[in-house]
Amino acid sequence: MAANVNPPVVNLFNNIQIRAFAWMVVFTVIISNVAFGQSAHVNPWAATDVALLPPPASITQGVWLKGELHVHSRHSIESSNNSVAKIIAFCKAVGVDYVCITDHDNHVNGDVAHHTWADPEFKSDSVLLLYGAEWTTTRGHGNAFSARPYDHQKLYDVRDQRDIVIGAVKKQLGIHLSANHPSGKDHFGYSYDMVNSIEVWNSAIWANNANAIMIWDDMLSSGRKLTGRGGSDAHHGVPVNGEKPGKNTYQATANYVGTPTTWVFATSRTSQAVVDALTNGRVSVSANPYGPRVEFLADLDGDGKMDMMMGDNVKSTGKPVKFRVQLSGNTIPGATYTVKVVKNGDDFGTYTIDNKTAMVEFTDAPQVLNRAYYRVVVEGPQTPYPQVPGSMALSGNMVGLSNPIYFNFDPNF
Repeated sequence: MAANVNPPVVNLFNNIQIRAFAWMVVFTVIISNVAFGQSAHVNPWAATDVALLPPPASITQGVWLKGELHVHSRHSIESSNNSVAKIIAFCKAVGVDYVCITDHDNHVNGDVAHHTWADPEFKSDSVLLLYGAEWTTTRGHGNAFSARPYDHQKLYDVRDQRDIVIGAVKKQLGIHLSANHPSGKDHFGYSYDMVNSIEVWNSAIWANNANAIMIWDDMLSSGRKLTGRGGSDAHHGVPVNGEKPGKNTYQATANYVGTPTTWVFATSRTSQAVVDALTNGRVSVSANPYGPRVEFLADLDGDGKMDMMMGDNVKSTGKPVKFRVQLSGNTIPGATYTVKVVKNGDDFGTYTIDNKTAMVEFTDAPQVLNRAYYRVVVEGPQTPYPQVPGSMALSGNMVGLSNPIYFNFDPNF
């Protein structure tokens, strides 16, 4: 009889236990899911309204300067007949405004300051001289650019370290770091998150740069705002005053200073303004210093006046934007040029212009939230470069290219 005392109470107690256990299981699952990231997922990188962007700088208050950002002097041991004085004199003769002599730092164990920069010939009263070197490592090559001397030895000493270490040193030095020939033999094998620009046109041989352009578009499409630049990577000069020709002397008449030429829209004619313009992407590249310069502009508010240019980044309103491509400088009389517009890595449209109007316009409406970029390639006949006559054939019909105009790119990416 004792076993059957108060059975309803016992059943109630058992029900309470079962329900309590069930709720405990539910709460455990919820807590576990939250702890291990299995709750309702929210993508932190989804397209959102970017923070307030600064307005574009003036597109009229500045000066276009043309230059060379990758050339080697006698301080690179495989070079020949290419003294610092010869490079600077050549720049002056063809109207190049600035130059960065980028000798291989591994040839002097990183001590660029006491070699290229200390060379008595490293001076000019008209050509702006940037301080830099080719960062030559087992993981590829890059160029460092600066308006003033910096401690390049520190950058050289960390060349084999992890990218996070190298990035910290680069930031400490305050230099502009650029990826060289990213798809060539000594391709850039580091993170593109620590560079400011990429060499999309290396040497007069345009055909070798197709993969570099592809890498550039990949970086841009993924939200990385990287300036595209050029550089001849010339190592050899024409023999003068008794200098003996070498096995590579033939290169001097086919690829030398200005093949290609990198144009920057600088706020002033100073070395710092050149570096700033390069970092900000107000840059275009032409086949040689005498060729036409590509300018790429946009009218945001529809008032008929252009108010931004390549390198600028603004928030899209969703309304149509009028873009303008124009060629400035020496176009070929009677020639027709082909303008190819690339949007987000894909072909957007192809247009033609002649040397009389030297301008074409098109319209598109960038989306309100999603990133978008537009860039331009111009093809046509080459403007002669008498000092480097062999370069014209090597460049083919590639006349010039612009940097992108950006919409909704996160400046803190």
